[in-house]
Amino acid sequence: MTATNAKAAGPAVLVLEDGRTFRGSAYGAVGETFGEAVFSTGMSGYQETLTDPSYHRQVVVMTAPHVGNTGVNDDDPESSRIWVSGYVVRDPARRPSNWRSQRSLDEELERYGVVGISGIDTRALTRHLRERGAMRVGIFSGAAVADDAVLLEKVRSAPEMTGADLAGEVATKEAYVVPAIGTKKFTVAALDLGIKGMTPHRMAERGIEVHVLPAAATVEDVYAVNPDGVFFSNGPGDPATADHQVGVAQAVLERGTPFFGICFGNQILGRALGFGTYKLKYGHRGINQPVQDRTTGKVEVTAHNHGFAVDAPLDKVTETPYGRVEVTHVCLNDNVVEGLGLLDRPAFSVQYHPEAAAGPHDAAYLFDRFTSLMDTALMESKSA
Repeated sequence: MTATNAKAAGPAVLVLEDGRTFRGSAYGAVGETFGEAVFSTGMSGYQETLTDPSYHRQVVVMTAPHVGNTGVNDDDPESSRIWVSGYVVRDPARRPSNWRSQRSLDEELERYGVVGISGIDTRALTRHLRERGAMRVGIFSGAAVADDAVLLEKVRSAPEMTGADLAGEVATKEAYVVPAIGTKKFTVAALDLGIKGMTPHRMAERGIEVHVLPAAATVEDVYAVNPDGVFFSNGPGDPATADHQVGVAQAVLERGTPFFGICFGNQILGRALGFGTYKLKYGHRGINQPVQDRTTGKVEVTAHNHGFAVDAPLDKVTETPYGRVEVTHVCLNDNVVEGLGLLDRPAFSVQYHPEAAAGPHDAAYLFDRFTSLMDTALMESKSA
């Protein structure tokens, strides 16, 4: 991505790898950028979306037509920077109007050099991606605008998401600790694969001291903090590249330590159990995805951001080297696996985001479920 800051909104063009082209106005930084074109169906929470490391190397298309009306503040980011490689909106707010706003969304995109485009038919673009699938895309503005054939060749030369190993690019380089709020009850080792800031906070609210470790942390690193539980976070890229993390997860399962994974962590647990993963046609992104918890029958509205999924049978319990496992959660839109649970060891995972800083909070109970697993393990160890 190359960009410069410029206030004047000149022309911009968006080019998909299949040749479909949309013309609009520059939004945010001016220049050129490339990534995978995906769409998010959330009508709010755009600041959390922009700062979610799982969106690394993706160009996000907002399906909500009006974006930026609440501005940007310093309290809501999920990480230290914007991670999206490009941003696409139809009707950006001319000025923010919210008591918490500190600057405009346009200014924030410029600040981080994020090239965007506005004034295009995002409904037509979203329908195109639903029909053809997520694909490579480029946004060009200012001096980067050139002949369509030249721009298309640039887009087709950009790397694909399949086979991309990205977790190490977004994860922390040094371990750090998020202290428990109130009385400390447990210690958790959290592998950062692109963790969002609200996730360790949700655990800290429950009396958990969270040791956040780099993506390349070893089994020895994990157990050096004497954890009561192990957590694998969300993150970008293809889970087929996460062989190291799969090995760490298998070691945790062998020891019987309570395990909880979300998003990328769910895919890694799936691989650790022997399941495959695959790329979805256009993925699930937004804060309004219906999921059923099959262990209770309850339907939840949930926050998602994933383009890959676990290939596990929905209609039976599967025998694995670590005991029996079942699909615990399923997406009601397309029957994609949204959660796994082991029946003979204290481990489970979900494909979506229960921390959901922008909401909804239907799935917050999953952090309590993790706490219950650690409670049970502690009582068993005392009685042994």
